[in-house]
Amino acid sequence: MNTPVTIVGAGLGGLTLARVLRVNGIEAIVYESERSPDARAQGGMLDIHDYNGQLALEAAGLMAEFRAAVLPGREAYRGLATDGTLLFDKADDGTGGRPEVQRGDLRRILLDSLPAGTVRWGHKVDGVRALGGGRHELSFAGRGSVTTSLLVGADGAWSRVRPLLTGAVPVYAGTSFIETFLYDVQRRHPDVARVAGPGTTIASDFAGRQINAHREADGTLHVYAELTEPLEFFDSIDVTRIARQFDGWAPELLAFITDSDTAPVHRPHYALPPEGLRWGHRPGVTLIGDAAHLAAPDGEGANLAMQDAAELGAALAAHGGDGLTSYEETLFPRSAEHAVAAAYKPTREDMIEFFAV
Repeated sequence: MNTPVTIVGAGLGGLTLARVLRVNGIEAIVYESERSPDARAQGGMLDIHDYNGQLALEAAGLMAEFRAAVLPGREAYRGLATDGTLLFDKADDGTGGRPEVQRGDLRRILLDSLPAGTVRWGHKVDGVRALGGGRHELSFAGRGSVTTSLLVGADGAWSRVRPLLTGAVPVYAGTSFIETFLYDVQRRHPDVARVAGPGTTIASDFAGRQINAHREADGTLHVYAELTEPLEFFDSIDVTRIARQFDGWAPELLAFITDSDTAPVHRPHYALPPEGLRWGHRPGVTLIGDAAHLAAPDGEGANLAMQDAAELGAALAAHGGDGLTSYEETLFPRSAEHAVAAAYKPTREDMIEFFAV
């Protein structure tokens, strides 16, 4: 079977591309390995930036739906030193350029904007091969195969499409999140609630240890404890062991970890080359999002994936398959700039200056 524009991956990048193409009258099919849109939780809060992610949503014609999903007050930022001293406390006055939404809500907006059948669930790619002339074949575990004249890898860190273009593979970036949750925080964890701000709370020693906490829509505090340790350190983790890595921190900050209502989950950070990934142009195939420029978390990943999608969609609408070249010429320098920025470790002074304005 020959398909129109074929997108692998129904994350925010892949779905944004499918929507932008549809707005421009171009049919696309998205293949996703997950069995359904509700197969797993979709992560926590996302701040969608006015200089990239929001521009993509404008191109997709979905700004009204996005604005309706924004959680008021969550663009507040509170910073604390390891002894609990307040470094900054920036209120959300409604004028900021990074409103927060739940990732799952944003994904649902994108899914609802596409015709039924656009996303083919339960299609796990187990092979990709070039057929010549810009055509490619995708095979799926137990689900047959398709051929396409325009293939887009939106399939994340461990992309099955990327090897068509480059031998680069992600490497461990040296840092990891330990993810935990505190539920019904105002009632069940009032001491933590008093310390946490109404939006994002950050506590850091600026030497490889940091606690990030986000207020979600249902009274949940979503916590990420960041550590700079080798992968083998995380072979065995529990709340007590993780808390020991923050010895000497104020008790009210340790409670973000020790009061957890869930077992800790290890989220290692991987990255593609720090100078930014490039490949020689190949007809009929390209990459967007983490497949193209995976970096350690810095608040830009989802936004950049959506920006990639909008720019690729516009290029294809304007130039057909030849639009891949113009898209990649823009993508490569932007990815290199992002790789450098993501690798930079902000100082205490950097953070205070950034959030104080």
